Amino acid sequence: MNPKDDTPLLRLEGLVKRYGGLTVTNELDLSVMPRQVHAIIGPNGAGKTTLIQLIAGALRPQRGRVIFQGRDLTHRAMHQRVAAGLARSYQITQVFKDCSVRDNLALAVQARSGSSMRFWRPVVAEGALFREAEALAERVGLADRLSWLAGRLSHGEQRQLEVGLALGSAPTLLLLDEPMAGMGAEESARLLPLLRELASTITLVLVEHDMDTVFQLADRISVLVAGRIIATGSAEEIRGNDEVRRAYLGEEAAA
Repeated sequence: MNPKDDTPLLRLEGLVKRYGGLTVTNELDLSVMPRQVHAIIGPNGAGKTTLIQLIAGALRPQRGRVIFQGRDLTHRAMHQRVAAGLARSYQITQVFKDCSVRDNLALAVQARSGSSMRFWRPVVAEGALFREAEALAERVGLADRLSWLAGRLSHGEQRQLEVGLALGSAPTLLLLDEPMAGMGAEESARLLPLLRELASTITLVLVEHDMDTVFQLADRISVLVAGRIIATGSAEEIRGNDEVRRAYLGEEAAA
């Protein structure tokens, strides 16, 4: 991170999300600095996916604020947050399986730029759109799969494509919800360098259960337990935190 970048890119202030009597996020505060990988970890049921949905705009909090690049996005819709530079991926891969890799990525670029949204002009006439799609495919390691239908890709390759779709919106911050979910060791090993490369140019907020990935990739780690952040720090600080060990292992095991 550039030492001059001391203002949070994303700031969450007192977020509260309830479902009836169940409080999923409880006065949650979090700051994410520019051009860092900030991982969010926690036991099952801690509220991690709900937190991602609150940041992305899929859910609205009962109380609190989502501040992104100095703008209050708390009441903005998902597409408005994407336009502001905040994109996400999903736990369950969401790609257009009956379209080629090239067309999937071209649609993502088109959604951002609005190109080809004119009558009587075919999409195939938009050379710049497809050149950008091909550049995205190169970036996510799918240059040799451009003509393949997305449904023919392996699970890991579909995850790579989904990252490419998110990059099509030219985000400043990318939310990654369990990108390694369902992957074998070989597929995870291919995705990890891609995430490292992305982190050189954009900010990543990562929810992930694979602790090896978290400790290899994250600059900062926040631990979410029962809707609250109980600790934030480097990998070394989190590893040595007694409260974190108790949250994962229980009092007796931590001792």
